[in-house]
Amino acid sequence: MTEEWNDLVRERMRKADEVRRRGENPYPNDQRVGWTTADAKRAVEGKEGEDLAKEENRVDIAGRVVAARHFGKAAFLVIADRSGKLQAYLTQDRIGEEGYNRFRETTDIGDIVWVEGPLFHTRTGELTVQAEKFRLLTKSLRPLPEKWHGLSDVETRYRQRYLDLIVNEGSREVFLRRSQIISFLRDFLTSRDFLEVETPMMQPVAGGATARPFVTHHNTLDMDLFLRIAPELYLKRLLVGGVERVFEINRNFRNEGISTLHNPEFTMLEFYQAYATYEDFMDLTETMLSSLAVSLFGKTAVNVQGETIDFAPPWDRMTVAGAVARFGEVPEERLSDPGFLREMARGLGMPVKEDVPAGALLTALYEEVAEPKIKGPAFVTEYPIEVSPLSRASDSRPHVVDRFELIVRGKEIANAFSELNDPLEQRRRFEEQLRARERGDEEAHAMDEDFLRALEYGMPPAAGEGIGIDRLVMLFTDSPSIRDVILFPQLRKEG
Repeated sequence: MTEEWNDLVRERMRKADEVRRRGENPYPNDQRVGWTTADAKRAVEGKEGEDLAKEENRVDIAGRVVAARHFGKAAFLVIADRSGKLQAYLTQDRIGEEGYNRFRETTDIGDIVWVEGPLFHTRTGELTVQAEKFRLLTKSLRPLPEKWHGLSDVETRYRQRYLDLIVNEGSREVFLRRSQIISFLRDFLTSRDFLEVETPMMQPVAGGATARPFVTHHNTLDMDLFLRIAPELYLKRLLVGGVERVFEINRNFRNEGISTLHNPEFTMLEFYQAYATYEDFMDLTETMLSSLAVSLFGKTAVNVQGETIDFAPPWDRMTVAGAVARFGEVPEERLSDPGFLREMARGLGMPVKEDVPAGALLTALYEEVAEPKIKGPAFVTEYPIEVSPLSRASDSRPHVVDRFELIVRGKEIANAFSELNDPLEQRRRFEEQLRARERGDEEAHAMDEDFLRALEYGMPPAAGEGIGIDRLVMLFTDSPSIRDVILFPQLRKEG
């Protein structure tokens, strides 16, 4: 912090002391507020000049001072609250000499204030509160960034989100839209008889996904627990229990890298439906997200980072092998040959272990040469069984599973499959995952005996899907980084 900055802070602290010296509290909590700035604007909508003056619409608003212009014995303030901004006009003749001097001597941009008075239009036509009463509610000890139009330093925006929300209207709009998106998804599912539930965030077995978990320890029980990497296995337990349509909007934690697409703590929507297949969920997902686009924008076409993405059904569909053949420009029939897969991977400079299964290698090639080039929205299907330990194998092609990923602009947005409900096959898959873990795969799925016990009681045939809320919000807010859509993203320690 510079000496100049320290001087500004000291001056504001002096003003707070001055408020106290005058017998007032610079942080009172007894002021009730009757109006928002939006309420005030709606109250006079369509009214001009004399009509507005005759009605004398009196309002009281509170908010942060984000701009100020002083003219001797008068001043214009711009006050921002949760609904918008409104100008206030303070004059010595209206609030009295003592009140006006107190305002001039103790109030700064960034303070939170309350004003009351009638509304009028200035000569330039701007709706304004003619303040007849004024009160300081919170003295700000730190000055806002000099340029009201925005906080430009990206690191500061993420680290000090409170400051970003004060000065960047666009950031507030992103998180308002995030809330709207989550509300829409919740309403969409509950209207279709899905039950919203909450499942454990600390679990004795890290399951439901292939990812490295965070580990913690419970002292009383003297046992290690894992922060949830996915809610899947608990939601499937509910299917066993007879909850035939269930969903959770959940926070997950994965001990992995940080990037524009990854945050160690993130939000997912997971939902499961008995007596449904992954193909049913393709139709449901098309309806859900196209309806979401219309709800937000009035149309299915959405602008994302300079591209137009149209969510109008039907969406493209392609297989993993078909996508590798198409974008890798190789014959699809050769992709069943493990030797060719290794040769292709080495030609692309990819590390290849001799014991890696062919299906895992095909998936790695797909992620290298195909997925980044898919504009979408597109459903990619027929994932190899080796990379899908919880999915039901295809009846006609048992080396692949009944699964899709939704890809938009080269990124996975959703993952869904017809669920594996054969307890013996599930045990075999878990055992294969254990062997992969022994070979050094730290993300391989752990054995979960209680989940297997639940399956042995009988889980109905079902489909399940997970949608990455953060990535979905990125699409529908035109945000380039996941950090733009998470209020407090994980960052390195300061300095």
